[in-house]
Amino acid sequence: MTPASFNSPVLPASSILDQAASTHARASLCLVLLALAFFLPGFFSLQPMDRDEPRFAQATRQMLETGDFVAIRFQEEARNKKPVGIYWLQAASVSLGEKLGVSGARRQVWLYRLPSLLAAIASVLLAYWTALAFVGNGGAFLAAIMLGSTILIGVEARLAKTDATVLATVLAAMGAFARIYLGANVGSSWRLPAIFWTAIGVGLLVKGPITPMIPFFTALALLARDRSAPWFRALKPLPGVLWALLLILPWFVLIMIETKGAFLADSVGGDMLGKVQAGREGHGAPPLTYFAVFWATAWPMAPLAALAAPFVWQNRRDAKVAFLLAWLLPAWLLFEAVPTKLPHYVLPLYPAIALLIALAMENGGLGLASRWRGVILWLVPALAFGLLAGALGYGIWSGALPGLYYWVFALPALMLAVRFALREVEMSQRILSGTLAALCLYMAVYSGLLTAHFGREIAVSPRLAAVSSIPGCPETLLASAGYYEPSLVLLTRTNIAMVDGKRAAEFLKGGGCRLAFVDIRQEPGFRAEIGGELNISLRERIQGLNINTGRKLDIGVWTRAGETK
Repeated sequence: MTPASFNSPVLPASSILDQAASTHARASLCLVLLALAFFLPGFFSLQPMDRDEPRFAQATRQMLETGDFVAIRFQEEARNKKPVGIYWLQAASVSLGEKLGVSGARRQVWLYRLPSLLAAIASVLLAYWTALAFVGNGGAFLAAIMLGSTILIGVEARLAKTDATVLATVLAAMGAFARIYLGANVGSSWRLPAIFWTAIGVGLLVKGPITPMIPFFTALALLARDRSAPWFRALKPLPGVLWALLLILPWFVLIMIETKGAFLADSVGGDMLGKVQAGREGHGAPPLTYFAVFWATAWPMAPLAALAAPFVWQNRRDAKVAFLLAWLLPAWLLFEAVPTKLPHYVLPLYPAIALLIALAMENGGLGLASRWRGVILWLVPALAFGLLAGALGYGIWSGALPGLYYWVFALPALMLAVRFALREVEMSQRILSGTLAALCLYMAVYSGLLTAHFGREIAVSPRLAAVSSIPGCPETLLASAGYYEPSLVLLTRTNIAMVDGKRAAEFLKGGGCRLAFVDIRQEPGFRAEIGGELNISLRERIQGLNINTGRKLDIGVWTRAGETK
């Protein structure tokens, strides 16, 4: 392949993109600003998104409450599924918020999300750095934009979970590995091996085997292709493995002692192997599921991957293409084969797709000569319309109609998405249109609908938390019957009792100031048990939607006025 420059006839660039990618410093600054524009809408205002996010956040909150930064618990339950790294990052973020005077910092979910936001921004920058091993400044800049604008990374940037951080560790490791494999560093330098093995160690501490699995499968595929591995010694495997283990072993030894070996049995035997053997927690799906959902989760990048496919096939023996295919295909096939499927599992493979597109584009491999190539670009406006229509329909069904803010951004998103698909638009301008369409769509959905209307009219946990104290009581004891979402624990009290209707009534009969949230489905048992208790009364009713199940809720807030101390 003979690369084309960013300003060549093959890849004519708009003046905006040309200026943005003119230097590494300028490109990095522009990418940070774009990433913030992609990820910030809704970041501070969306309620805790049940169920995984508040479980992570609440476990971190309990670390801060107890001072135990080894064991991981949600209320009284041990969370022996993931290592401790993400909890330490979240604890540092919340502690900083407390020191800066953030009110109620331990109940502010956005503080727990900050590590994911920073990791997503870092991923965009690392995508640019990694892409520089394959393409010029302009192609690398566009690859980073394509990754940053996808729906999936935007979702993970707004959630207090592990996946954005894992993506950053994978990109750091693969960027170093690519440079070593492609010959940029085959000597005695320690810089790239240090980046590689540090990323592996941090990834192990955050989510166990996922980060090392990607380069391991890549290495196996490249070994099978080349029948040799001259890059192996340049990775400095012995000191590197020791360094990666050093990063995780101190905590691992402590957690094994504290849990008497239960952590390893639960995380490997229960969680990881359980997902391999069968679909867990209702997330089972057949093979090719990830391929099917890719066209939505990788919007607006996905159609360009289809256009790049012929170029990739024709150049599959080229070292750069071979490396990216080794990054992408073995792990993707494994994820398709595993019964348990969640969209974010394949997120660490999306950078390889973005780089293949950039490589094809820089070498004139994204032409629109055949009719089907033109047709496939219309997936971008079609999906934009589907997402906006689906969000609107959901709002109509739930009774939370969007306001003017939604339409101000929804209509430009559709117009820009249509421009993406027009045949006469050249490729870099097409990507710029897709980028702006994504920015408008995220503003419409996250800020104009989910925050402005869903958050105010549908969200249940924040409104229950707002009425979770009895005036004049120094401490209000809480129970919930029929509504057991982790977000309620995070936003109220760690010791909130999760009970049924009968036990909620028994709870209110105890001493002191007490309050119970009772779902309408639990009320028959609750009312039968309270009988004629005169000091138990219905304070108010809260209707809304369970954002995890989609079920409409009607919850009574029942109080018992007790003596204050």
